[in-house]
Amino acid sequence: MHTQTRYGWTSPQVLAGILAMALIVAASNYLVTIPVTSIFGVDMNAATGFAFSDYVQWAAFSYPVAFLVTDMMNRVYGPSAARRVIAVGFVFGVALSWYLAEPRIAIASGVAFLVAQMLDVSLFDRMRDGVWWKAPLVSSLIAGTVDSVLFWTLAFYASGFEGWWNYGLVDWAVKLSITVLMLVPFRAATYNLRAA
Repeated sequence: MHTQTRYGWTSPQVLAGILAMALIVAASNYLVTIPVTSIFGVDMNAATGFAFSDYVQWAAFSYPVAFLVTDMMNRVYGPSAARRVIAVGFVFGVALSWYLAEPRIAIASGVAFLVAQMLDVSLFDRMRDGVWWKAPLVSSLIAGTVDSVLFWTLAFYASGFEGWWNYGLVDWAVKLSITVLMLVPFRAATYNLRAA
Protein backbone atom coordinates (compact mmCIF):
# COMPACT_ATOMS: atom_id res chain seq x y z
CA MET A 1 0.00 0.00 0.00
CA HIS A 2 0.98 3.63 -0.37
CA THR A 3 1.82 6.16 2.31
CA GLN A 4 -0.58 8.82 1.06
CA THR A 5 0.56 11.59 3.41
CA ARG A 6 4.03 11.64 1.83
CA TYR A 7 2.69 13.15 -1.38
CA GLY A 8 1.03 16.46 -0.55
CA TRP A 9 0.32 19.28 -2.97
CA THR A 10 3.89 20.59 -2.88
CA SER A 11 5.76 17.30 -2.97
CA PRO A 12 8.14 17.07 -5.95
CA GLN A 13 6.31 13.99 -7.24
CA VAL A 14 2.89 15.69 -7.30
CA LEU A 15 4.36 18.90 -8.74
CA ALA A 16 5.97 16.88 -11.56
CA GLY A 17 2.60 15.22 -12.27
CA ILE A 18 0.85 18.59 -12.21
CA LEU A 19 3.38 20.05 -14.65
CA ALA A 20 3.01 17.06 -16.98
CA MET A 21 -0.80 17.28 -16.85
CA ALA A 22 -0.75 21.05 -17.47
CA LEU A 23 1.49 20.59 -20.52
CA ILE A 24 -0.77 17.85 -21.92
CA VAL A 25 -3.93 19.90 -21.39
CA ALA A 26 -2.33 22.98 -22.95
CA ALA A 27 -0.98 20.99 -25.90
CA SER A 28 -4.32 19.27 -26.46
CA ASN A 29 -6.19 22.60 -26.39
CA TYR A 30 -3.87 23.81 -29.15
CA LEU A 31 -3.69 20.57 -31.13
CA VAL A 32 -7.48 20.27 -31.33
CA THR A 33 -7.29 23.03 -33.95
CA ILE A 34 -4.94 21.10 -36.27
CA PRO A 35 -6.36 18.32 -38.47
CA VAL A 36 -4.34 15.16 -39.07
CA THR A 37 -3.55 15.10 -42.78
CA SER A 38 -0.57 12.75 -42.73
CA ILE A 39 1.28 10.51 -40.28
CA PHE A 40 4.94 9.70 -41.00
CA GLY A 41 4.42 10.97 -44.54
CA VAL A 42 1.37 8.77 -45.18
CA ASP A 43 -1.66 10.66 -46.50
CA MET A 44 -4.32 9.58 -44.01
CA ASN A 45 -7.23 10.43 -46.29
CA ALA A 46 -5.86 8.14 -49.01
CA ALA A 47 -4.75 5.45 -46.56
CA THR A 48 -8.10 5.21 -44.76
CA GLY A 49 -10.33 5.75 -47.78
CA PHE A 50 -12.33 8.55 -46.18
CA ALA A 51 -11.86 12.19 -45.13
CA PHE A 52 -9.76 11.30 -42.07
CA SER A 53 -8.46 14.88 -41.72
CA ASP A 54 -12.03 16.17 -41.44
CA TYR A 55 -12.65 13.93 -38.41
CA VAL A 56 -9.39 13.73 -36.48
CA GLN A 57 -7.26 16.45 -34.93
CA TRP A 58 -3.84 15.95 -33.32
CA ALA A 59 -5.40 16.28 -29.85
CA ALA A 60 -6.78 12.76 -30.31
CA PHE A 61 -3.14 11.63 -30.08
CA SER A 62 -2.05 13.92 -27.22
CA TYR A 63 -5.07 13.71 -24.90
CA PRO A 64 -4.73 9.98 -24.03
CA VAL A 65 -1.37 10.86 -22.48
CA ALA A 66 -3.39 12.51 -19.68
CA PHE A 67 -4.61 9.04 -18.69
CA LEU A 68 -1.00 7.82 -18.78
CA VAL A 69 0.01 10.55 -16.32
CA THR A 70 -2.93 9.77 -14.02
CA ASP A 71 -2.20 6.04 -14.09
CA MET A 72 1.52 6.56 -13.46
CA MET A 73 0.76 8.80 -10.48
CA ASN A 74 -1.75 6.26 -9.19
CA ARG A 75 0.58 3.27 -9.62
CA VAL A 76 3.66 4.83 -8.06
CA TYR A 77 2.31 7.42 -5.58
CA GLY A 78 -1.28 6.31 -4.96
CA PRO A 79 -4.77 7.58 -5.75
CA SER A 80 -4.56 10.71 -3.56
CA ALA A 81 -1.57 12.01 -5.53
CA ALA A 82 -3.36 11.18 -8.80
CA ARG A 83 -6.47 13.10 -7.67
CA ARG A 84 -4.34 16.16 -6.84
CA VAL A 85 -2.89 16.12 -10.35
CA ILE A 86 -6.39 15.77 -11.84
CA ALA A 87 -7.73 18.71 -9.80
CA VAL A 88 -5.08 21.07 -11.16
CA GLY A 89 -5.46 19.64 -14.68
CA PHE A 90 -9.21 20.28 -14.47
CA VAL A 91 -8.84 23.91 -13.39
CA PHE A 92 -6.10 24.58 -15.94
CA GLY A 93 -8.03 22.83 -18.72
CA VAL A 94 -11.30 24.66 -18.08
CA ALA A 95 -9.49 28.02 -17.93
CA LEU A 96 -7.73 27.34 -21.24
CA SER A 97 -10.85 25.96 -22.90
CA TRP A 98 -12.92 28.92 -21.69
CA TYR A 99 -10.38 31.27 -23.28
CA LEU A 100 -9.94 29.28 -26.52
CA ALA A 101 -13.43 27.91 -27.17
CA GLU A 102 -17.06 28.79 -26.72
CA PRO A 103 -18.57 28.21 -23.24
CA ARG A 104 -20.49 25.05 -24.18
CA ILE A 105 -17.28 23.39 -25.44
CA ALA A 106 -15.34 24.51 -22.34
CA ILE A 107 -18.00 23.11 -19.98
CA ALA A 108 -18.24 19.85 -21.94
CA SER A 109 -14.47 19.51 -21.93
CA GLY A 110 -14.20 20.20 -18.19
CA VAL A 111 -17.00 17.85 -17.17
CA ALA A 112 -15.73 15.04 -19.41
CA PHE A 113 -12.15 15.46 -18.14
CA LEU A 114 -13.09 15.50 -14.44
CA VAL A 115 -15.56 12.61 -14.54
CA ALA A 116 -13.37 10.40 -16.76
CA GLN A 117 -10.15 11.05 -14.84
CA MET A 118 -11.76 10.41 -11.44
CA LEU A 119 -13.33 7.23 -12.83
CA ASP A 120 -9.91 6.19 -14.13
CA VAL A 121 -8.35 6.62 -10.67
CA SER A 122 -11.12 4.64 -8.99
CA LEU A 123 -11.06 1.76 -11.48
CA PHE A 124 -7.27 1.63 -11.53
CA ASP A 125 -7.08 1.51 -7.74
CA ARG A 126 -9.52 -1.43 -7.61
CA MET A 127 -7.42 -3.42 -10.09
CA ARG A 128 -3.92 -2.35 -9.02
CA ASP A 129 -2.94 -5.74 -7.57
CA GLY A 130 -3.45 -7.72 -10.80
CA VAL A 131 -1.05 -8.14 -13.69
CA TRP A 132 0.77 -4.88 -14.48
CA TRP A 133 -1.13 -4.04 -17.69
CA LYS A 134 -4.69 -4.77 -16.56
CA ALA A 135 -5.32 -1.70 -14.37
CA PRO A 136 -3.99 0.92 -16.84
CA LEU A 137 -5.58 -0.74 -19.86
CA VAL A 138 -9.07 -1.40 -18.47
CA SER A 139 -9.35 1.83 -16.47
CA SER A 140 -8.15 3.98 -19.37
CA LEU A 141 -10.37 2.26 -21.97
CA ILE A 142 -13.49 2.63 -19.82
CA ALA A 143 -12.67 6.16 -18.68
CA GLY A 144 -11.69 7.20 -22.22
CA THR A 145 -15.03 5.94 -23.52
CA VAL A 146 -16.89 7.88 -20.81
CA ASP A 147 -14.81 10.96 -21.65
CA SER A 148 -15.72 10.76 -25.35
CA VAL A 149 -19.42 10.12 -24.74
CA LEU A 150 -19.69 12.99 -22.26
CA PHE A 151 -17.69 15.47 -24.30
CA TRP A 152 -19.34 14.87 -27.66
CA THR A 153 -22.85 14.69 -26.20
CA LEU A 154 -22.55 17.75 -23.96
CA ALA A 155 -20.74 19.79 -26.61
CA PHE A 156 -22.83 18.99 -29.67
CA TYR A 157 -26.16 17.29 -28.89
CA ALA A 158 -29.01 19.46 -30.24
CA SER A 159 -26.45 22.06 -31.37
CA GLY A 160 -27.28 21.92 -35.05
CA PHE A 161 -23.93 20.25 -35.82
CA GLU A 162 -25.05 17.46 -38.13
CA GLY A 163 -23.27 14.14 -37.78
CA TRP A 164 -21.44 15.10 -34.58
CA TRP A 165 -21.66 11.50 -33.39
CA ASN A 166 -19.71 10.35 -36.49
CA TYR A 167 -16.91 12.69 -35.54
CA GLY A 168 -17.12 11.44 -31.96
CA LEU A 169 -16.86 7.78 -33.02
CA VAL A 170 -13.77 8.36 -35.16
CA ASP A 171 -12.16 10.48 -32.44
CA TRP A 172 -12.98 7.79 -29.83
CA ALA A 173 -11.47 5.01 -31.96
CA VAL A 174 -8.22 6.95 -32.42
CA LYS A 175 -8.00 7.78 -28.69
CA LEU A 176 -8.55 4.16 -27.68
CA SER A 177 -5.87 3.01 -30.12
CA ILE A 178 -3.42 5.48 -28.58
CA THR A 179 -4.44 4.30 -25.10
CA VAL A 180 -3.37 0.76 -25.96
CA LEU A 181 -0.03 2.07 -27.27
CA MET A 182 0.47 4.00 -24.01
CA LEU A 183 1.01 0.69 -22.17
CA VAL A 184 4.65 0.61 -23.32
CA PRO A 185 5.66 4.00 -21.86
CA PHE A 186 3.51 3.28 -18.77
CA ARG A 187 5.46 0.10 -18.04
CA ALA A 188 8.84 1.73 -18.65
CA ALA A 189 8.06 4.86 -16.61
CA THR A 190 6.52 3.10 -13.62
CA TYR A 191 9.38 0.61 -13.52
CA ASN A 192 11.94 3.43 -13.54
CA LEU A 193 10.04 5.55 -10.99
CA ARG A 194 9.77 2.61 -8.58
CA ALA A 195 13.46 1.89 -8.98
CA ALA A 196 14.37 5.53 -8.19
